[in-house]
Amino acid sequence: MGKLLSYLFLFLILPSQLFSQFGSIEITFDDRLLRSDEKQNLMPLIEDIRRFFLTTSWDKGFSDLNIPIHIQLIFEGSSSKGNVKTYLCQALFTNGSDQRYFDKGVQFYYSASTSLYFDLVLFEPLSGFLAFYAQLILAGEIDTYEFRGGNTAYETARDIALRGSGSEYKKGWATRTALVDDLSGNSGLRKARLAYYVGMDLMKEANVDEAVKEFKNMLDGLEQTYHDFGREQHTQYFMKVQSENLAQVFSLLGRRDLLQDINELDPDRRELYQAALDKMSE
Repeated sequence: MGKLLSYLFLFLILPSQLFSQFGSIEITFDDRLLRSDEKQNLMPLIEDIRRFFLTTSWDKGFSDLNIPIHIQLIFEGSSSKGNVKTYLCQALFTNGSDQRYFDKGVQFYYSASTSLYFDLVLFEPLSGFLAFYAQLILAGEIDTYEFRGGNTAYETARDIALRGSGSEYKKGWATRTALVDDLSGNSGLRKARLAYYVGMDLMKEANVDEAVKEFKNMLDGLEQTYHDFGREQHTQYFMKVQSENLAQVFSLLGRRDLLQDINELDPDRRELYQAALDKMSE
């Protein structure tokens, strides 16, 4: 009977996982500021969040992305109103690569007796908050496959944020609305990220000429972002994460011009790029 139940569970859960856009999911809590009974109440939440990301079908057009996601929740306290326990925390979401989002003000209620379920029409603060960042990371990932491919995910994130702003749990949602607007409107970064990943794929195929064209498109996108937004933090983070790869690839290509351009656009890593330039001069 036990095996039968296990097989039934797998039958029910695996089809949804086959269409999940997220792969490995790491979740950590910092609950040192909470009371022992509050910690006890939150114990099932980690598995609830993991199940939420794995079993929700986020985008049927991109069903095999297998995006890793790392989530950290830093709990700051709680409050009670009747039988409803509301938690306050900060949060960090990252794909382990060049997407990283830190949220300073999260407010949600949670009960272990209810399951997390994403419904775009019926707003619920915890599932809405998780779905918002799922859509941001999904949008950034899809953008690496086709230009502005993440538009639908960004629009969904914006809809969630607007519903959150109009709810009883509106803390932080105005900031999140501004965040999705900034990300979706940063055409230069979106162009640069696509060109970077396409260029790297072309390098693996030894298609050097086309790869160089894409890296030039990437630099054009980064320059556009600088002119439009200055030293915008998400663009800076993208360059930080990819800087060693870029220095290595541009050196391998023997392209001093590309190194000089990225050196100007990314002054925080100037020593790295200058070292690559100096090595080419030896």
